[in-house]
Amino acid sequence: MTRTNHLGQPIGDALPAGWTPPPRPVPVTLEGRFAQIVPLQAGLHGEQLFEAFRKDTDGAGWTYMANGPYDRLDDFMQWLTAAEASTDPMFFAYIDQSTGRAAGYGSFLRIEAAMGCIEAGNIRMSPAMQRTPVSTEAMHLKMAYAFGLGYRRYEWKCDALNAPSRRAAGRLGFTFEGIFRKALHYKGRSRDTAWFSITDDEWPAVCKAHQAWLHPGNFDAEGRQKQPLASFLAPGQPGSP
Repeated sequence: MTRTNHLGQPIGDALPAGWTPPPRPVPVTLEGRFAQIVPLQAGLHGEQLFEAFRKDTDGAGWTYMANGPYDRLDDFMQWLTAAEASTDPMFFAYIDQSTGRAAGYGSFLRIEAAMGCIEAGNIRMSPAMQRTPVSTEAMHLKMAYAFGLGYRRYEWKCDALNAPSRRAAGRLGFTFEGIFRKALHYKGRSRDTAWFSITDDEWPAVCKAHQAWLHPGNFDAEGRQKQPLASFLAPGQPGSP
């Protein structure tokens, strides 16, 4: 039932009793079975990331990034050093637990603790990390951390033309909210931005689906999934078929 005020006008739901703004995220380490999330350190992770991204031989992974591509390690290290020093965006390296090496990075950004809203962005994964349990668990660990702090809304935004990113958001359980036209420009071109989100009331079911997909029993001896993530999302749930 829609709430109304004393004038009979519809108004939003009341905040939960005792709700207070969550703390801002801090540079934590998050452990998973496939992935580890650690604070980005240019000196420690730079060469590993540079080599991992060189496997993207045609540079397609840089097309929808605001930075890159990089032909020289020095240029990449200059950008990575600035990223390490930033607090919003706050950058993390994604470590593949099977190798112990950095295979990607990403950030929390537009951190609006007063509103309980946080965004995941600047996500760059190497070819070896893409479409693997490492990538799914990395995204899951960061969501779990944010919602565990008490955030109400977790956002995902991308260039509206970035089909792989949009598919990834849907697969992970995000709800598509629409397109903001001419929201940004980068690399000399205009960007329409596609918006996605997961809210705190949706998170328990999405979290349960992630955990079921990541369970060892969902993988065969060669590490191949037995059931897709969509099969664990209830019909009508964000991200479900």
